[in-house]
Amino acid sequence: MRVNLAGLYWTQATLKSGKLVKYYYAWKGGPRIKAEYGTQAFLREFNEQIAARKVPPKGIVFSLVAEFRASTEFKQLGEKTKKDYLRYIKLIEEEFGDMPIGALEEPGARGEFKEWRDGMADSPRKADYAWTVLARILSVAKDRGRITNNPCERGGRLYESGDRVEKVWGENAIRQMIEASSAPLVDAMMLALWTGQREGDLLKLKWSDYDGKYIRLLQSKTIRHGKRSKAKRVTIPVSGPLKTYLDASKKRGLYILMNTRDQPWTEDGFRSSWGKAFDNAGINEDLTFHDLRGSAVIRLALAGSTVPEIATFTGHSLKDVENILDKHYLGRDVRLAESAARKLEAMFQNTSFSNSEERLSHESV
Repeated sequence: MRVNLAGLYWTQATLKSGKLVKYYYAWKGGPRIKAEYGTQAFLREFNEQIAARKVPPKGIVFSLVAEFRASTEFKQLGEKTKKDYLRYIKLIEEEFGDMPIGALEEPGARGEFKEWRDGMADSPRKADYAWTVLARILSVAKDRGRITNNPCERGGRLYESGDRVEKVWGENAIRQMIEASSAPLVDAMMLALWTGQREGDLLKLKWSDYDGKYIRLLQSKTIRHGKRSKAKRVTIPVSGPLKTYLDASKKRGLYILMNTRDQPWTEDGFRSSWGKAFDNAGINEDLTFHDLRGSAVIRLALAGSTVPEIATFTGHSLKDVENILDKHYLGRDVRLAESAARKLEAMFQNTSFSNSEERLSHESV
């Protein structure tokens, strides 16, 4: 009997006699199946192990994690967020899976969780994300009456984004990246700079979303500060340079962005290729692909766009645009100050106020 079971894992080894043997496991890292491969007994043992795995032990944190994974709150997350969550869920299960649920009510529980997070302090973003996932699991458990106290509420953050004024893609960095990148990566960079959209949304952009004048897309849902934002539909007028670029591009498939093998990008594949190209470009700045989204905001601002105009174009909220301009990017950008000065000068040119200033200047001399 041929056996084809999802998740079945096997390894092989050579015995002292020289015989090659295979060992089968219910899943990677799971229990070994001792019955002979291909028999009914093998199938029965496999199913028993899988069934046992699906029933989490009661009374410990592992059961809360399992309930979270089966919850609507988890299932409604975007695919990328689910993937990220699962990475940290595994860490949580390994560290706290066998912790009694009752221990969550003890005064020292929060301190134990904090100590675990602080153990990842050399990677603050990882530490904060792990804490966020743990807090979310316990929040869902509390909301459903499984626990009465969430010891991970309001845990603060280790990572501070800081002042990102210096972390905008300048013309030199853009040129260096283009010179070091393959054509598919340059395509992605052009779309990011001229649309201000997220990496994940751009990778899913189809040619059918572009009609020669507008790009229409549904922005992915995001998690910010523990809250899930709604997906937004945005209509982006395509500027002249981007239209020329797209119209001259060869359609290599359903999606606008394809890899060098004419296949749709996976997010991991894109990030790996982008990272290698960035390293080869020799850019001595801490820049990411995501910074192109903020760079699009600053370019629009420097072109004279208002906050509402920018928000409508990129799909940011008004508050997010204001935060980007106020806190992250424009605080020291002299180009914006020069633009403001030119507008002020044009506003008062050939006015009575301007003439009065000129007369006072002559009188003072």
